[in-house]
Amino acid sequence: MSSVHLRNINKSYGSLPIVKNLNLEINAGEFVVLVGPSGCGKSTTLRMVAGLEEITSGEVRIGAEVVNDLAPHKRNIAMVFQNYALYPHKTVRENILFGLKKSGASQQLMDERLTQVSEMLQLEEYLDRRPSDLSGGQRQRVAMGRALARDANVYLFDEPLSNLDAKLRHHMRTEMARIQAEYNMTAIYVTHDQVEAMTLGDRVVVMRDGMVEQIGTPMEIYLQPANTFVATFIGSPAMNLLEAKVEQDEIVIAGHRMPIAGIPFTDAKQLNAFDHILVGIRPDFFEDARFIRDDSQRFVFEDLHVNLVENLGFDKELMINIGNHEIKARLDLRSHIRRQETISLSVDLSRVLLFDMSTEGVLINSGQAL
Repeated sequence: MSSVHLRNINKSYGSLPIVKNLNLEINAGEFVVLVGPSGCGKSTTLRMVAGLEEITSGEVRIGAEVVNDLAPHKRNIAMVFQNYALYPHKTVRENILFGLKKSGASQQLMDERLTQVSEMLQLEEYLDRRPSDLSGGQRQRVAMGRALARDANVYLFDEPLSNLDAKLRHHMRTEMARIQAEYNMTAIYVTHDQVEAMTLGDRVVVMRDGMVEQIGTPMEIYLQPANTFVATFIGSPAMNLLEAKVEQDEIVIAGHRMPIAGIPFTDAKQLNAFDHILVGIRPDFFEDARFIRDDSQRFVFEDLHVNLVENLGFDKELMINIGNHEIKARLDLRSHIRRQETISLSVDLSRVLLFDMSTEGVLINSGQAL
């Protein structure tokens, strides 16, 4: 396996910039996920690594070698596409072995790899079928098998699960995590699905408008988002953002007075330089105050009106009003609450995030994010 280094990568179509000054270092054996909305430049970045898109400026290294001018077939990468890209006239066996056969691999090696990959992906009974005789999930497994059969330096995945139904996507996510761990492969995975990003990636790269917004482990991205875009893009349901006013040693949210002292890395004097800020609280961090012992590290939003209750089995999601803001809270089975009733919600102040309303960046103190 090889490392991948992207240095000052730019890609433009004419005067239209698609990827802007992207820098990323991927360690050998690391699974990195590029995630972001459609049009953010993530697939273009992947295709530049593969050699399928020309780089406007910057440098791509695979291992110690600069590959900017190398043709795709000379980069020793394996790629799995969203639309499978299988040869329709070839059998499953022929599709899986295509890359190996083209590289001049011995028959013994091809037989060994075919057995290994087909058992791993449960394709043994389909080896003599053609893609037209397979389901979408089976075709995707064949596409993965073709990539995994090779001894590639880097494996690239371009939204490989987006055409599958929800149940099959979950199954394939599990399989991909197992395969990556078993192969210890260096992999770059592109998706718009933040669930895939959080469950698969060793590190996650959040992109928007051709730029990197944040790089970190899934939990770093989830707990310490760099700005409101990352905060609301990662996490389902999205983080609640509440406009608040700073008054001396309190943050006032629609009449609810939250003490600044309980929020880590904040300083009341510094915070008073801001008239208004945004308070971020994830739905999962609310708890029914009836079941939580009150202490100085917690704050309770009292007597909130419940607009809607969505029962999801073990969890339930509540739509609730805090002033003019409609927020979401996710509670467990203990909370028996109905629409139009009132509830008091407790939140651990260490989980509260504060954002600058003008820059949308997380507020920083003493070099640490909240």
